[in-house]
Amino acid sequence: MELISDYMCDETLRHALNELTVKTFGFDFEGWVTGGYFEGDYIPYSFIEDGKIIANVSANRMQFLQNGVMKNYIQLGTVMTDVAYRRQGLAAKLMKHVIEEYGKTSDGIYLFGNLESLGFYRKMGFLEGAEYRYCVKPDLLSVRESDASVSLRKELSAFVPVDPSDDSMRAKYMNAIRNSVANSSLEQMNKFGLQMFYTMGLDGVFYAEDIDCFIVTEQEESTLILNSIISSKPVSLSEILKRINSPFTECKLGFAPLPEDREMCDAERYDGGDDYRFFYIGEELESIEKERLYFPEFSHA
Repeated sequence: MELISDYMCDETLRHALNELTVKTFGFDFEGWVTGGYFEGDYIPYSFIEDGKIIANVSANRMQFLQNGVMKNYIQLGTVMTDVAYRRQGLAAKLMKHVIEEYGKTSDGIYLFGNLESLGFYRKMGFLEGAEYRYCVKPDLLSVRESDASVSLRKELSAFVPVDPSDDSMRAKYMNAIRNSVANSSLEQMNKFGLQMFYTMGLDGVFYAEDIDCFIVTEQEESTLILNSIISSKPVSLSEILKRINSPFTECKLGFAPLPEDREMCDAERYDGGDDYRFFYIGEELESIEKERLYFPEFSHA
C-alpha cells in the first residue's frame, strides 16, 4: 500500500480514482478533466494497492473574498474508502496527513460531512458550525408582480437561456467566470473549476445582454433558486430580479448577498438540514457563522 497525491493529470491513476468515486458517490471527474476545466486546485491524497485506489481524501484550494478580505481555505472532499478496506483507519490516516500538510499554511480547513459520518469528523478534531441561508423578502416579490413592474420588465433585456450548442456563448460564459467581480459576501475567486463542474452542460445558465451578466438558476415549482451571478461589473440583486421573466413566488439564494443587497433579504441560520453538517478546523472559520455567511452552492467540492 502506497500514499500518492496530486495525480489528476495521470490518466491511469485518475481512472482508478474515478472507479472508486463512481462506486461510492455515483459520479466521476473524467469529462471535467478532459473538457479542460480542471486547473489544479483539486488535489487527491490516496492509498493505492495493486493499482487500485482503496481510500481517498481530497484537498481543494479555496480562495475567497470574504467581506472584502482575502481568505485561503482548504475544503476537504471525496472522503471515501473501498468497502473491502473499511474499518482499518485508512481515511483517518489520510485526513491526519492532509491536516498536517495544510493546517499551518491556510486560514482554515473545512468540509461538508454527510450525516452518517458526524462521529468520525468529531473524532478527527473538527468543530461543527453553521451558515446562514438567504431568501428575498416576500413583499418585494409581490411588488415585482405588479402591473407596473411587469410592464417595466418588458422594456429591459430579459435573461435568456444559453444554448449549449453555441460555442461562442460557451466561451463568453467561461471567460466571464474567470473575470467576474464578487457578487456575494463570500465569493470564491478561483471559481472556474467548480463552477464548470456544476454547469459544463450549461443547464440553467441565462444571459442578459444589457447588463452583460450571466446567472445560474433552478426552479422548484414556484420557488426560484438563484445559485450564481457572473458579471464583470457589480450588478444589484434588484436588477437581476427585474430581468427574470419566469413566474415565481419565492426566491432563495445560493450565496450570501452583498451588504448593499441584504436589506432585500431574510436570513435564517442553517445547519445543513438533511444534507450535511459544516465542520471546520481553525478559528478563522468561526467567522462564517458570526458574519452570517453561506458558502456558495457551486463552491461545494
